[in-house]
Amino acid sequence: MGYPDWFNYEQNCTTMNKKQALPWDNPRFHNWIAVARACQVMGLSLARALQPLDIKPPHLDILVNLFRTPGISQQDLADKLLVGRSNLSMLLPQLEKRGLLLRKSDPQDRRVLRLELTDAGTELTREALVIQTEIIERAMKTADTEECNLVGEVMTRIIRELTRSGTDESQADEIAVRRKA
Repeated sequence: MGYPDWFNYEQNCTTMNKKQALPWDNPRFHNWIAVARACQVMGLSLARALQPLDIKPPHLDILVNLFRTPGISQQDLADKLLVGRSNLSMLLPQLEKRGLLLRKSDPQDRRVLRLELTDAGTELTREALVIQTEIIERAMKTADTEECNLVGEVMTRIIRELTRSGTDESQADEIAVRRKA
């Protein structure tokens, strides 16, 4: 394949521009891709394992949160799952139709809907948690206890860094400025 005269193939294989190396040359980028791929493979493994229960990982996220926090509001659940209420509004009717959860008006504020698992929802959640726990154990047994704890600590720091107040806007502005430089 021929390249235009102005395109320096060798230079562009190792640098994005004269000032910045390609991201995959950076160990942080490479390691982050490994984390993202592990997360993706974990999600696919969980999805396959949950098929006999006829639920998907997003359903399990909802069920587990209702199991842990009975009576949570739809808005609080959406915030916890880092999704918009509209996304949640698409999934909740599916679970409600199957008799796995109930939506009830809050007696103190009728605009607020509270969510609770039914007995069938609680039973299904317990079954799904066994499956999820087995997959997590399988994945994490590749690390000893110290490494496992370190993974958790690092991920917690990353979450904290990315969810600090104002981080999204200031980081986006900072990145945009660096790109222009």
